[in-house]
Amino acid sequence: MKIHEYQAKELLAAAGAAVPRGIVASSPDEAVAAFDKSGGPVVLKAQIHAGGRGKGRFKDSGKDFGGVKFIKDRADVAPVAEVMFKYPLVTKQTGEAGQRVGKVLVQEAADIAREVYLGMVIDRAIGLPVLMACAEGGVEIEEVAARTPDAILKAPINPDTGLYPCQARRLAYDLGFPADQAPKAETLMTALVKVFLDKDCSLAEINPVVVTPKGDVIALDAKMTFDDNALFRHPDIEKLLDESEENPAELRAAKAGLTYISLTGNIGCLVNGAGLAMSTMDIIKYHGGEPANFLDVGGGVTAEGAIEAFRIILSDPRVRGVLVNIFGGIAKCDLIAGALVKAGREVGFKVPVVVRLEGTNVDKAREILAAAKSELPMMQTATGMTDAAKKVVAAAK
Repeated sequence: MKIHEYQAKELLAAAGAAVPRGIVASSPDEAVAAFDKSGGPVVLKAQIHAGGRGKGRFKDSGKDFGGVKFIKDRADVAPVAEVMFKYPLVTKQTGEAGQRVGKVLVQEAADIAREVYLGMVIDRAIGLPVLMACAEGGVEIEEVAARTPDAILKAPINPDTGLYPCQARRLAYDLGFPADQAPKAETLMTALVKVFLDKDCSLAEINPVVVTPKGDVIALDAKMTFDDNALFRHPDIEKLLDESEENPAELRAAKAGLTYISLTGNIGCLVNGAGLAMSTMDIIKYHGGEPANFLDVGGGVTAEGAIEAFRIILSDPRVRGVLVNIFGGIAKCDLIAGALVKAGREVGFKVPVVVRLEGTNVDKAREILAAAKSELPMMQTATGMTDAAKKVVAAAK
């Protein structure tokens, strides 16, 4: 689960980090009122769950600014805010369709003497959270990491103890902070690590950390993603979900207890088990197809779950075929076959559906599917994963 920049900075501030003052606006009038309250100059920052806002563009607006705009004069606030609220913002991460902006952060402008990067991720190679830092922060951090990976400093974090003061001090000096600024940088690092560990983040970054001419060290921007599986421990974080930023099909699937991730292909996948689902996508790709989604219906497939899964898959207009790949264990194959037939009757298969079943009671399941062939002519069976993949790829083409 992702949250907005302003929400991430509120969490950092609560943990002791220095952040610039800002007011969230939901309309141009509110943005003007926020400018008046702050006294200007300000930066208007479009709030969407995507990076690269500053280098983005507002689709079909005819304007040459992106989602981060410095504004000095009050008269310029409303026209810029109107563009932000009216047109979708296109960045490298949104795709060409862009993302509608529902909120704009009106943030006091900061004098910038220097920019630094801080980030937290899980390093699966060592099995620990890692605090990353780079003396070159800002919008070019990805290019810096690709061009000079040695410039990224790393400190493994013990999740039981958090960031040791000696680690923070070492990173501060390695980043070039002088003695009078180092304690402020250490405070910011400690706050970032605390939020990451306490709130079960999978990603947390401050880019950039800004050093002002007066020597203040502040979090000018922030981004956070949380582990969905840990949200039951954090109702305060769960409340921050902005459904307008989420994929509607993914939200619908989550409410039905299904694990669904939308992709860009044209072959829908309905599978039980995450490992089998990934293998299914791999074999579709191997035989020249493109998966339209990851969908794990779980081990106990029910008729209701199968029906909802088909509705979600077929709501994607790009889908030209569906591969159902089920290994019957806890849910026996004959029960699954019955669920598929019921789904076909209620939803209606308007694209080819290839079914591969293996496991308990598979022979009985095949009899059920064969008996429904005349009723569901778009459905066909396969004898194995390779056969299923070839058939669905051919059907989708």
